[in-house]
Amino acid sequence: MNAARGRKSVRILPFVLIIVASACAPTSSPPSTGTTAGGEANRREQSLVAAVRVEPSRVAAKATTSQFVNIKTSVALFNATLDLIDDRGAPQPYLAEALPQLNTDSWQVFPDGRMETRYRLKPDLVWHDGTPLTANDFVFSWQVFATPEIGTATSPPIGIIEEVLAPDDRTLVIQWRQLYSWAGTLQAGNIPELPPLPPHILGEPYQRADWEGIINHAYWSTEFIGLGPYRLERWEPGSFFEGVAFDRYVFGRPKIDRVKVLFMSDANAALSSLLAGEIQLATDNALGIQQGVAAKKQAPNANLLLTTDLWRAIYPQLRPELATPQAILDLRVRKALAHAIDKQPLNDTLYEGLGVMADSVLPPGLDYSSAIEQAVVKYPYSARAAEQLLNEAGYTKRADGLFAGPDGERFTPELKTNASVQYEQERSIVASSWRQLGIDVQETVLPAALAQSGEARATFPGFYAFSTSLGDRALRNFASAEIPSTENRWTGSNRGGWSNAEYDGLVSRYQVTLDRNERVRQMAEMARLLSDQLPAYSLYYDLGTIVHVTQLRGLGPVVADATGLIAWNVHLWELS
Repeated sequence: MNAARGRKSVRILPFVLIIVASACAPTSSPPSTGTTAGGEANRREQSLVAAVRVEPSRVAAKATTSQFVNIKTSVALFNATLDLIDDRGAPQPYLAEALPQLNTDSWQVFPDGRMETRYRLKPDLVWHDGTPLTANDFVFSWQVFATPEIGTATSPPIGIIEEVLAPDDRTLVIQWRQLYSWAGTLQAGNIPELPPLPPHILGEPYQRADWEGIINHAYWSTEFIGLGPYRLERWEPGSFFEGVAFDRYVFGRPKIDRVKVLFMSDANAALSSLLAGEIQLATDNALGIQQGVAAKKQAPNANLLLTTDLWRAIYPQLRPELATPQAILDLRVRKALAHAIDKQPLNDTLYEGLGVMADSVLPPGLDYSSAIEQAVVKYPYSARAAEQLLNEAGYTKRADGLFAGPDGERFTPELKTNASVQYEQERSIVASSWRQLGIDVQETVLPAALAQSGEARATFPGFYAFSTSLGDRALRNFASAEIPSTENRWTGSNRGGWSNAEYDGLVSRYQVTLDRNERVRQMAEMARLLSDQLPAYSLYYDLGTIVHVTQLRGLGPVVADATGLIAWNVHLWELS
């Protein structure tokens, strides 16, 4: 990188929220009980209006298929699970009294390689409709998610759980077929891996083996019944949903009485609403960074927070029957295109120099990051290196400056993104870099109507850019078992269809390794393989822009590698 570019970059702690204006920090861990201090009946009702960019297709913490829009705020508002990831990225007991601890009665490892973990539920837990929560609701959840026809049976940890038992109403026992290093924290990114499900709502279609009836049940969305701090009261499709404080919430009644979440796809309209005082919080991509910076400049009472909670990458299509042109399958070609991506314009254009560029799905700043940094293969921007690799693959420049193969056909791959202003800018910048090299790239957009289709997101012909979770659990997204297909209802995360036996072995061993040092070594080797074989081009860590008025207190820094859930402690928020 030249000196001019170096001056534009801003060094930040890459996986922690950047606090641009001061905000009251939240309590590090949630209280076990409590309600708003003072006379509850005498105080004025507090109502929070928030904006998110897209309407969620569900509010349940975990769905039965991958065809959904998951809005983090809605998950935190309406759901409660066994554990909770706090602002430091540490797991805390939520519905459970305590979390399993290795080599105790709560987490036993047996000589034959099986395991058992135990949870004790807190007393007097109820669903939003007043039905008591019991350990059997987690047994039912496992039975539903382990049903092959529903499409999640092979995904960890469901596929490696042998049995889930409820010896009594408050005791939950999970029996594992094998070692599983994450058994003590049933969270993957911001997705709980074994949330409770209500048998009193879904039990009837389950007993009839009506799998489509379960998958399409309104329970997951407009008729959701959960255990979170707010109860879903109203959902106006295309407009908003509204929740009311749940009096019997496990941590006590939330301090804010009502939360209304508007669906605002226009970032400029969301900015105008914020400046006009019509909303107090813009989250879940309602604002881009440009609008966030503008809000801070124009509104003295606005706090700007930036989260690095997703990994942005370009996936090449590596299924031979789908890859067009077939040159994408040639590793030399993929490496050439990696060298031809100039990331600095991405940072400058998308994040005004505040972005964090990525070389791996594993973010910097963690205790194991130095080992990852040494292992990954990097592809600095170099037209010379790119052209040399293309020449080695049999591609030469024609008189018009475009590369063509031995058959004289131009190399014309497709680069696809979802529809959004940011992603269109991103696509244009990457395509421009490739065109400067001499690649006749074709830019396309996945139609909004197909944005939630697992099949459409996995059967692209050339290259497809999208965001996924980051951190060590995201490493398993590239296992062969995660390749989407008709057999798993297109639910896998390995959308490019990459398959590598060595990598699969590492993922399998990593999931059963309990020794921390060995796990770090395995992570480093997986990161090396991913960067060397390029089933995805690392671009940057996708920044989430959150703006809230200073009168909204309780929001604060969140470790991005945990969940990115700014609303993890929403029950403690207050409006003055």
